[in-house]
Amino acid sequence: MSEEKKVMSIVLEDGSIDEVEVLLSFEFTDTKKEYIIYTKNETDDNGNVTIYVASLIRNDDSDPVLGGVETDEEWSRIKNVLKELSKPEENEEKEEGTDAQ
Repeated sequence: MSEEKKVMSIVLEDGSIDEVEVLLSFEFTDTKKEYIIYTKNETDDNGNVTIYVASLIRNDDSDPVLGGVETDEEWSRIKNVLKELSKPEENEEKEEGTDAQ
């Protein structure tokens, strides 16, 4: 079963539009700040996919605006979220048939 990709349009400062794939959006409940992690599916010299992180600023009557990550504490918390997501799930670690004796 294939998962449908979430695509978002970003309007750049020069007015051009980038289509990006949203990987994750989340909110820290204590600060009520929202963040989005997305990719343009670009790869670096080592073949790793480049990801971008932005804060999500919602205004009442307009589309959300992307902002920066402002503090080292924010970066640290976002990195912890990414580390948790990159851990393999317990079910993936178990080999099929290892419970049988």
